[in-house]
Amino acid sequence: MKVIFLRKRNIFLILGGIIVLFVLVLIINLLNFSTTPTMQIEPIYQGNTDKPWVALTINVDWGEDIIPDMLAVLDAKRVNATFFITGRFAAKFPEIVKEISEKNHEIGNHGYSHPHPDKLSVEKNLEEIKKTDDILKEITQKDISLFAPPYGERGTNCLKAAQKAGYKTILWTADTIDWQEPPPSVNTLVNRVTGKKLTNGTIILMHPKPHTLEALPVIIDVIIKKGYKIQKVSEVI
Repeated sequence: MKVIFLRKRNIFLILGGIIVLFVLVLIINLLNFSTTPTMQIEPIYQGNTDKPWVALTINVDWGEDIIPDMLAVLDAKRVNATFFITGRFAAKFPEIVKEISEKNHEIGNHGYSHPHPDKLSVEKNLEEIKKTDDILKEITQKDISLFAPPYGERGTNCLKAAQKAGYKTILWTADTIDWQEPPPSVNTLVNRVTGKKLTNGTIILMHPKPHTLEALPVIIDVIIKKGYKIQKVSEVI
């Protein structure tokens, strides 16, 4: 009887040890899971709010006749902007892309053919991004790390593709709505981006349109007058 009792006791001790070990392993795994940072694929709407810095972004799929004049305004104001350029535009107008880069403006990826990203698979979105990446790198001899999705679409497939390509997805805090037809007035463009939405880290969306060109020096002057510094997106975020 004593032998049987000891055997049972040993079995219970072994089982108890196994259970305790299992619980400890489970707790450790849970702690590791809760403290391991997850990869963020959410788009960035606004930069660092700790500094009075804002960014001007110009999404480019057209405007070869407007961009040189926009560059002249930026030069005169001693301001840098971030140009998100499609691959097809870059392939057609490499000299414009090169000039933007040589003037120390930042260049980002705007997809190749300006499709609706939310209608594409992850693979097709990735193809758009990588094709443009190759073209922009060839022209600028610089690494590209920022992506602005066409139409501001930000579905899961688009965001996953950008993440796979090693890009940060950039949207905006304030939209000039310069893309609307009929074109908004210059005052409308200025007021939309220099009013309540102008704050630390604001990212302003523009396009190379005639009325945007007219509003650009005013927008820059108002931003600076309000005490903000205009920086590239990579510096603001």
